[in-house]
Amino acid sequence: MFVAFACEVNAARPTFLSSACMDANAEENELVVGRPTIGSAEREEVLACLASGWLGPGPRVRIFEDAFARYQGVAEAAALHSCTDALHLALVCAGIGPGDEVITTPMTFCATVNAIVQVGATPVLADVVPGGLVIDPGAVEAAITPRTRGLLIVHFAGYPCDLVEYTRIASERELVLIEDCAHAIETRVDGRAAGTWGDFGCFSFHATKNVTTGEGGMVLARRNADIERIRRLRAHGVDVDAWARFERGAQHYEVLEHGYKCSMTDLQAALGIPQLARIESNHARRRAIFEAYDALLEPLPVERPAHAPAGARHAHHLYVVRVEGRDEVLEACAREGVGLAVHYRPIPEHRYYRERFGWSPDAFPIATTAGRRVLSLPVSPGMGEADVERVVRALQRALERASTRGPSSRS
Repeated sequence: MFVAFACEVNAARPTFLSSACMDANAEENELVVGRPTIGSAEREEVLACLASGWLGPGPRVRIFEDAFARYQGVAEAAALHSCTDALHLALVCAGIGPGDEVITTPMTFCATVNAIVQVGATPVLADVVPGGLVIDPGAVEAAITPRTRGLLIVHFAGYPCDLVEYTRIASERELVLIEDCAHAIETRVDGRAAGTWGDFGCFSFHATKNVTTGEGGMVLARRNADIERIRRLRAHGVDVDAWARFERGAQHYEVLEHGYKCSMTDLQAALGIPQLARIESNHARRRAIFEAYDALLEPLPVERPAHAPAGARHAHHLYVVRVEGRDEVLEACAREGVGLAVHYRPIPEHRYYRERFGWSPDAFPIATTAGRRVLSLPVSPGMGEADVERVVRALQRALERASTRGPSSRS
């Protein structure tokens, strides 16, 4: 039995550079997954950064790093251009490279696996648990070999991995534990922030994330020496970065090791600083949206996302449902101006990884079955009750149509 709703709303589209950038046939009130909420505080901070004349890595990056570290309950953090860079430099600092294996999840964005490949190591996949779709500790232990050097776990959609179990496994097996917290800025387990349990925690401020700098990332580390090294590696391996040289009046620097170019800029940090200041109020709003979806979807043939386990806090980053006829539902909702997303097609479903590593989707049945049914619904602090109801109505109509057409494709 389907349920009906009665309310409509007009949600503003983002402002583009010109009307030519807009699809003439697009709905003016389109809802999409991951739309950022940008207000006057962000605009003022960005304009102040522009007026300062210092746009590259500088004082605002330091402010953002310090504020993020305080929020996560640690002493230091290092800001980077992306979470992918954070994962890469964490692996570099861990000394992981050719000949090493790193176990990770098939239910993730490709960046998680690509970072392992980037350092020359071999990714090894372990299946996920059915509810939260996070990597299964039992499957991880079964995948450990003498070549295993690290575990790269992903807190999927803001739902936490079993951090108590993973810290035990890493300690007993003498493995590096890296947490991919791209979805998990606000995630907590036993009152302790995700990203602070392992040797490294890696965060994303991509345009779709709960805190955004357009692009951006952050690393936390158990050892402050690793944070200092990452700060050096992000700026070509030099001993004193440009802002520090400006502050000290120094003109010279020394290259201490091979490095990279993946710093965050002050312009990015200016966008993130005001958002970090209201992270808890935004989290409360997303939690309310999750609760509304839970109630409104209860009568529909939809598998709703798992709640965080006792003693844990969900970041409420993605509201991921599982449906039959997924692809038809996705397309039907798009035609109504409700943009859903797929998080994720599991890694072995992608041709490149099948051909390079010989992975078969059938080897990871839980991730594969879920990955062919998952849909993420829009969740943004800027959404009102009518927006949530509109999403559910569109989903209801799409499910009704899909149920008459048979199973969806395997894409």
